[in-house]
Amino acid sequence: MSAGMPVRTDAAVPLVDLVAQQADVNAEVMAGLAEIFRQAAFVGGPAVAEFETAYAGFLGARHCVGVANGTDALELALRAAGVEAGDEVILPANTFIATAEAASRIGAVPVPVDVDPDYLLIDPEAVAAAVTARTRAVVPVHLFGQTAFVERLIPIASACGAVIVEDAAQSQGATRFGRSAGTLGLAAGTSFYPGKNLGAAGDAGAVVTDDDGVAARVRTLSSHGSLRKYEHDVVGFNSRLDAVQAVVLRAKLARLQEWNRQRRAAAERYRLLLADMPSVELPREAPGNVDAWHLYVVRVPDRDAVLAALHAAGIQAGVHYPVPVHRSGAYAGAGMRAGSFPVAEAAAGRILSLPLFPHITEAQQERVVAALTLAVAGD
Repeated sequence: MSAGMPVRTDAAVPLVDLVAQQADVNAEVMAGLAEIFRQAAFVGGPAVAEFETAYAGFLGARHCVGVANGTDALELALRAAGVEAGDEVILPANTFIATAEAASRIGAVPVPVDVDPDYLLIDPEAVAAAVTARTRAVVPVHLFGQTAFVERLIPIASACGAVIVEDAAQSQGATRFGRSAGTLGLAAGTSFYPGKNLGAAGDAGAVVTDDDGVAARVRTLSSHGSLRKYEHDVVGFNSRLDAVQAVVLRAKLARLQEWNRQRRAAAERYRLLLADMPSVELPREAPGNVDAWHLYVVRVPDRDAVLAALHAAGIQAGVHYPVPVHRSGAYAGAGMRAGSFPVAEAAAGRILSLPLFPHITEAQQERVVAALTLAVAGD
């Protein structure tokens, strides 16, 4: 491929601009951190409780339990939902490996399935075909800031006695038919990794549920199997949201609606700027969805060459994700060969994430599109 002369390289367009985001909340965060250090209230305490209450309210859920990271959140949600060693957990093939890891760490068996060709979300028909007597959970992943078609999965899961545990790591603020992603199943695990729509200043996560029993089990498991000091009812582990991260998250949560509005405006601008590029397949919003636009994922021919050309032009595009779960080295022994999930595998070779963040400017987007135009024209 000859991508032509690269567009300006003197001021890279980042995939996500966390510096600008931090500037928005810096004064509030610094004040909150000063109070945390004044009190030396680093684990638990009012800051964590305040964030948990606020995030549950934001989603319209009864409970939010803060934990150490998104992978723990998924594992804890699955454990609290009754998933045990040997159970099967159905999940999409095109997801971050943490979705499968959460099941594997329990001793359960991740069962990848293919995705639909339009939105790359878990395919309900593929889920129905994968159900066995050992199926205990179905994990729809709300990929790229979309919400999966959970209403089509619920009857499939109910028919076999399985539960729905959502992977809501990329969907803070997304809705489906007016209901928040993360509130559509029995429970959801979410991540507050810094690059998420709602990101901490390090690793953090949460389990969201309307079920009192699930919430109580998550709190117990995440605190060494204990709700009272030195009384350990079950074998648990240590996965708690610390107060420093809660302060950051509370400040950002207050701005999340506006930041998501800015993401939607930027996504619409990309749609207009890219409308006359037939070789670039644009993302679409599914009927019933209001997407959070965590990522703006297009599909292009000769993706790796296009990505290299963008990087040469100072455009920090990315790929989410280049290797489907079943093709990763971690699951090489699972017996799933190339071609097992053709839609996910074909998409993995074409998907390209363009820079998208609340503070992206029109000029930055025009520069991204100019570089992309040169890159695909030289294909």
